[in-house]
Parts: sequence; structure tokens; C-alpha cells
Amino acid sequence: MSTPSPEITRLANGFTIATLPMPGIETAAVALNADVGARHELLNEHGLAHLFEHMVFKGTTSRSARTIAEQIEDVGGSLNAWTSREMTVFHGRVLGGDVPLAIELIADLVRAPLFNLDDLDKEREVVLSEIGESLDTPDDLVFDHAQAIAFPDQPLGRTILGTPDSLAGLGRPQLCSWLADRYHAPALVLSAAGKVDHAAIVRQAERLFADLPATPPPTCQPAFWRGGLRLDQKRGEQLHVVLAHAGPKALAEDAHSAQLFTMALGGGMSSRLFQELREERGLAYSVSAALTPHMDSGMLTLYLAAQPEDGPQALDMLRDVAAETARTLDQAELDRARAQMKAGWLMGLEGPAGQADWLGRSLLTYGRVVDAAEMIAKLDCVTVETARAAGNRMLCSNPVLAAVGPQARRLGRQLAA
Repeated sequence: MSTPSPEITRLANGFTIATLPMPGIETAAVALNADVGARHELLNEHGLAHLFEHMVFKGTTSRSARTIAEQIEDVGGSLNAWTSREMTVFHGRVLGGDVPLAIELIADLVRAPLFNLDDLDKEREVVLSEIGESLDTPDDLVFDHAQAIAFPDQPLGRTILGTPDSLAGLGRPQLCSWLADRYHAPALVLSAAGKVDHAAIVRQAERLFADLPATPPPTCQPAFWRGGLRLDQKRGEQLHVVLAHAGPKALAEDAHSAQLFTMALGGGMSSRLFQELREERGLAYSVSAALTPHMDSGMLTLYLAAQPEDGPQALDMLRDVAAETARTLDQAELDRARAQMKAGWLMGLEGPAGQADWLGRSLLTYGRVVDAAEMIAKLDCVTVETARAAGNRMLCSNPVLAAVGPQARRLGRQLAA
């Protein structure tokens, strides 16, 4: 039996519907993927994308927050959402027969939110609690510091949650403007996978979304990489450190080579960073590497958590191992990293939620659905030479050093060394 292919329909206003039927699956995942995130905010809107995501669940013109929760849970389903720097996604899981209800509820959230002022005051307090929790979590805070140093005075460098001061300036007018200005049809993809009927979903989407503006929403400020350091001396048991470099953008020619280099460097227990810093020397309790691509930039982050007295030595070793990997990455390491990436990606696509997420993400990133065979072929094209070259390009960029914890300031001299 052949594997079904995704079906794609674009309405006249540019709104896109993408579905993938999955034989033998009785459930479905649906998502409204918006090409709108925190980096689209102006300075006086800091935190607005995330606050908007929270507020739409507080009630609409036809449903209270309680009604929304009861209607989805009456059928055993769930609704949730998340906000990143470049996307906002509203998603649900239901049995196949309840897909129309999930789509109806998601549409109601983003088409007719109430933005009640009392709810806004309460939800602002919820977000303030999230900010407080982040500030009290050094292994989160250090990544926020690194992002701010890498992209200073830019939306891409600001936190997703906002600040107490910025939240105080966000009210109903800003929420309404965000919806009117940003949630235009060309920036939206309705994706669904599992037990789904494409034609029925298209008909429902036409009823719910065909009147959205057909003009693209405003673009965001381009990103530029700066580099630098931020050393946040705080009490605690561990020193948390991020060393970061500029990485390729999402559609860069060397993006897959950079991903495999990063995986080999610090993507698992067999990686060089884990073996050298954790297993061989015991310098770090936690150590890893990750590559975060954006539409016009990217970020390679090397992270470690160590005893404060081991911080300087651990940072030196972090830098040395990264540089050595860019020089001497071998075929066995590359093949292992390739196998890890293939398996992780394919495993994520085995369920409806992973497929629906990929449909939306792929269409917003690439403008089309990139299938598994093409992704695997791109990974198979990476060679030791291209992976080393991608690693060297990243490591040659201006570094970022962020540290949070006891004796963080001791690390400052090492960035210039």
C-alpha cells in the first residue's frame, strides 16, 4: 500500500490548508501555524506575541474560557499553543470525528478573542510569574543573555516573555492591533494529520478564514550578529555557561552540514563534548551543543554547567574541543550524527502531531512541503569536508560568552584569549 501524500489547497486570499491522511490512525492533530512571533514586535510591543497567545484562551465573543475548555475536553481532546521568536502555533489533538470541532475552536480563538480587561490583568500576572521563574532558573537565563548579546538592540535578541515594564504598557488596543496587523491569510497555514478529510477541512476553512486580509503582514527587522559577553554573578551551586557563534540561516546551502557538525560536537552522549568534558575529565555535569536557525541568521550554542571552580578550565576545554572537531571530525562521527538526526526526525513524524507540525513548519519555512526522502537525501549529501567547513565558518564568527552563577566574572578574560 502506497504512503499517502500531503494535500495542499490555497484559498484566494492566500490562506493555506495542508493535510496528511494516516491510514490506521483513529486520532488527528490540527494546528493553525502563524508566521508571526516575538521578533515581529516593535520595541514598545515587547512580549505582545506571547501575551496574545495567552489572552485568546481567556474567552471569545461566543465562548467563555470555561466553555472552550469544556467543549474540547467533552470529546477527550486538548488545545494548546506556543510562541517562538518567529512563529506562533495553536494546536489540538482529537479523535478523527472531532476534527471540525477542534478547527472551529482554534478559529474562534484567533478570529474573535474577547480581550476582557479583567482577564488581561490576571493574565499579565501569570506572565509576570513566568518571567520570575525564568529569572530564577539560571540554565534558562543564560540562554536569554546569550541571545541578547548576539543580537543586541534587535527584536531577535529580546526575550519572548517580555519584561515587567514592557508588559505594563500592553493593553487591549495593542492586542487588537496585533491581531489586525499580523494575522493575515498569507501568513497562516492550517495543518492537519491523522484521520482527516482534506475536502471537508477546506470547506470549513473557507467558511472560517476566507475573509482574512490577503495582503502579507509587515516584515520584521533583519538580524545582524554582534557578539560580546555578559557575566551575571549570582549565588548558586553551579556555573552555567553559553559560548555561542553565528550559524547559517534556515535556507542556507550549508545548513545541513552545520546541523551534522553540531550533532557530532555535542548532540548526544557519544559526542565529543560529552565524552571529553563529562566522561573523561568530569568538568561539567551537563554539556551540549545546539544549532538554532532563523530565517535570516542562526546561532550555534555550546552550553555547560559546572562547579564554579571548574568554570575556567571547562570553558577552555569547550573551546578547544569545538575547534578540534572542526579540524578532525571523522567519517564515523559524521555517520553517527547522521543516523541520530535521521532517526530523531523520522521518529517525530510517526504520529499525527509530528506530521501536522511538520506540514505547517515546512510550508512557512520552505514555501512547500519537504518530504522525508528529500530531507534524508540532503543529510546524505553532507561529507566530512563540508561538515568541517561549516563548523569552521561558525567558529570564526565573533563569539558570545554568557555566564550565570558564582564566579561568572572570572570567565571574562577568556573570551579575548
